[in-house]
This record gives sequence, structure tokens and C-alpha cells, in this order.
Amino acid sequence: MNTPEQSQLGKASAYVDQYDASLLFPIPRAGKRAEIGIAGAPPFFGADLWTAFELSWLNLRGKPQVAIAHITVPCETPNIIESKSFKLYLNSFNNTRFADAAEVQARLRADLSEAVWRGAATTATVGVKMLSPEQFDSEPVHELSGLNLDRLDVECTQYQPAPELLTAAFDEAPVTETLTSHLLKSNCLVTGQPDWGSVQISYSGPQIDQAGLLQYLVSFRNHNEFHEQCVERIFMDITARCRPIKLTVYARYTRRGGLDINPLRTSHPLALPHNVRTARQ
Repeated sequence: MNTPEQSQLGKASAYVDQYDASLLFPIPRAGKRAEIGIAGAPPFFGADLWTAFELSWLNLRGKPQVAIAHITVPCETPNIIESKSFKLYLNSFNNTRFADAAEVQARLRADLSEAVWRGAATTATVGVKMLSPEQFDSEPVHELSGLNLDRLDVECTQYQPAPELLTAAFDEAPVTETLTSHLLKSNCLVTGQPDWGSVQISYSGPQIDQAGLLQYLVSFRNHNEFHEQCVERIFMDITARCRPIKLTVYARYTRRGGLDINPLRTSHPLALPHNVRTARQ
């Protein structure tokens, strides 16, 4: 079983520029899920939406080609891909010749699917969408919609996850609302490097106390976990403390090394949002 400490995170790495799928380093989701009370199938749906901004290869005449790739990894996969290994893997395309973008797309889909589903009894494929330079101008920048919690003037004193800050009005009529914050920050599980994000929380149910929710989100500031794990922790804490009828938690993190990771977890099936970046991404 791969562990984060065994990955290339925080270590000097050779940058291979010839295609090498073995560079991908899958890490099981199960260990961190067990910490938040998830055993077996998770109690949510969703996906991790990746964007690869630094994707390049050579055509058959040796001329460099570039593209942006949107990758969708279902949250049902047993593994995540450690992000530095993903970066090293993408770098391995740099001096490798491919017939066309379709061949690169097929190779990405096959390799990433094998890594995230490794060890599973059944497998499926990840989604890979390739954008050529002619399509770059159509890529929008858009902030997460919803009422901004950051307008609240609250005192913040806790910087490790504090679910006890979450409360809801159980004796009042349920509401449906969407709340956002740009103040989500956590740190890499291994290196401690800061991860900056915006988060959107959509729910129906007892009205969540907004000041407490903002303080709770701020409490992740010194917490060491991967993006996917933070979003699942937020989902489970809100579920346990506020008992919503429906809940969706969606975070968009700023890119590092040409990659951004944007996890979405939801209590009910819904269409995934378009992978539209925010201004900070």
C-alpha cells in the first residue's frame, strides 16, 4: 500500500522527459476516510476535477505541441494520485513524439484510469478533455456563486479543524441556500506547503449559523491534509453537526506546478459543474 511519505513529495526528483506511466503514484483513499468515520462505500457522490495547464509533447516531426487538459476522477475510485507524481508524469511527455492530440488524450485516460482504480474489483475510466490553443480564449474565469461568508466580522482563534463551531437552527423552518468563502487554507499533508482555496457549500435543511461556519472553515488554516481529504472532512463534519437534508461541498484550490485540484462531494446525484477556474487559479 502506497503512503504519502513514500511519494516524491518534498524530495529532489529527476525530471524525466520521455513518456513514463510508472511515475504516477496512487495513494489509497481508505486511510484518511477511516479517520472521519467512513468505512466501505462513501456516503457521498462526486469527483475530483483536475486541470493540467502544463501539458506538452512533440508531434511526429519533432515540433512541440501544447494543450490544457481537464481530468475528472470519480470519488468512488479507491485511490487518489499524488500531485507531484502527476506533474512528473506530465513532464515525461515533453520530449516524446505522438501522432496527434487524440493519442495523448487516450494515453492520459488509460494511465490515469489504471492508477486511480488500481486494486479495485471493478474499474472504469476517468474523464479527459483536451483543449487546443485555438480553444484557450473560450476558457472563462468565474467565481463561485453564493452568499459570501467573508463579509462577516468574526473573531477567529482556532486553526485546526474545529467541528464544534458548527451549529444549525433545528427548531426553525428549513432553508435552501448557497454559501461561499475564499478563506479556506490548508497545508500539504507531507511538505506543509500552503494550499489556498475557495469553497462553496450548498444545502437544504436547518439553517447553518454563518459565523460559526466561517470560523470552522478558517480552522483548517494550519491543518495538514490533501485537498480531497479536506473537502470530505468538511462534508462529514457539516453532515454530523448540522444534519442537512441535502449537501454539496465544492472547493477550488489554486494551482501548484501547473495543476489545480477541485474536489466536489454531494449527498445526492447531480451534474458536475463545468471546470471553470476562479481568478486566483
